[in-house]
Amino acid sequence: MFSDKLSIDDFLASFGRFGVNLGLSRIEVLLECLDNPQERVPIVHVAGTNGKGSVCAYVASVLAEAGYRVGRYTSPHLLTWNERICINQQPITDQALEHHLHVVAATIDANFSTPTSETPTQFEVFTAAAWSYFAAEAVDIAVIEVGLGGRLDATNVCSEPLVTSVVSLSREHWQRLGPTLADIAREKAGILKQGRPVVMGPLPSEADAVVRQRALELGCPLYEVAPAELMASGQWRSGLGQSIDYQSGLLGDHQRVNSGIAIAILQLLQQQGWQIPTTAIQTGMAATRWPGRLQWMTWQGQQLLIDGAHNPAAAAMLRHYVDSLSQPVVWLMGMLSTKDHKDIFEVLLHPGDTLYIVPVPGHQTADPTDLAKLAQEVCPELSGCYTHDTLATGLDAFSAADGATKVLCGSLYLIGDFLARFGTGMA
Repeated sequence: MFSDKLSIDDFLASFGRFGVNLGLSRIEVLLECLDNPQERVPIVHVAGTNGKGSVCAYVASVLAEAGYRVGRYTSPHLLTWNERICINQQPITDQALEHHLHVVAATIDANFSTPTSETPTQFEVFTAAAWSYFAAEAVDIAVIEVGLGGRLDATNVCSEPLVTSVVSLSREHWQRLGPTLADIAREKAGILKQGRPVVMGPLPSEADAVVRQRALELGCPLYEVAPAELMASGQWRSGLGQSIDYQSGLLGDHQRVNSGIAIAILQLLQQQGWQIPTTAIQTGMAATRWPGRLQWMTWQGQQLLIDGAHNPAAAAMLRHYVDSLSQPVVWLMGMLSTKDHKDIFEVLLHPGDTLYIVPVPGHQTADPTDLAKLAQEVCPELSGCYTHDTLATGLDAFSAADGATKVLCGSLYLIGDFLARFGTGMA
């Protein structure tokens, strides 16, 4: 199944045909055959519609600053699969990733070859490789981001996480998780474990009630986090009981919630005996980086804001930040066909904005012509709306357009393709 001559992309693509198939039976069998590496790795487990990646980045940054060897598992990636599996912010090397994928592939060949066996999905294969790597490297702790939902997600295989968190919740992936916010909340609350503390961000009331009830049923201490307080000094203040003043390395007012959740998680780890000085929290929070999310970069002599906002809630956060910048706004966007295009346009587009629409290369893209028609129905007062067949031609027109603020957004895959082809790096 796996050849030394087969690239990482090609190898993982061979499992792509198994699609998204939520469930724990395959990953549990696979990990058991690998001698349960997940049981040798203490974890923080983070779920949510938006913000969970930022929370993972904050927590991992601080723990590394405190002197721990910290695994971090997130998805999706921007440029390479390696980004998803990090130790102390350093992505796994090609050699190490190939080794652990080889181990997983050999295990699948030996144990999933009967006619009745369900082959693990791509995400399950990669998740198993992450656990294998973290265990082999003897990390002190791993910060694990849920892939999709929670209850049946391949990351949900640890019975005693140190801390769990539900960061946010909106009607994303409802086709798989359920049509209502309560349905989606039940899936995300599936990561809660008996007696283990859970940190919850501000949730819609319908979802809030579900998470609270699940925490009550499992005897989980529940900690609610409000947005960090903005101080006169420009710093933020948050904490459970003892507040900490700090600066965030990430942009956007929504990071007041995400960073506050990270602070709460870190303080709960302190209560469990982890040695995390306040200075490490402050330094680690300020040093946090999470590329592709409200990230400024210089491109062809222009300041360009890039953001992977791919659902209405994320689009609203992006618009809130953009409203603090010079107007009018010029957008370059591409979206997947599976997204809620109308809802995204409704929160993102304002009269006087200019919109350029391109396909998302290499993915199930929405048709730019269809998106343009919808955008003009949603916001007839756009200054202009243009479509292009490729990202490259869209960028040429976009770069020449007049506008005080220029934003590339709509899909993390689009951001990743831009950085890979035209970017100057992810710093």
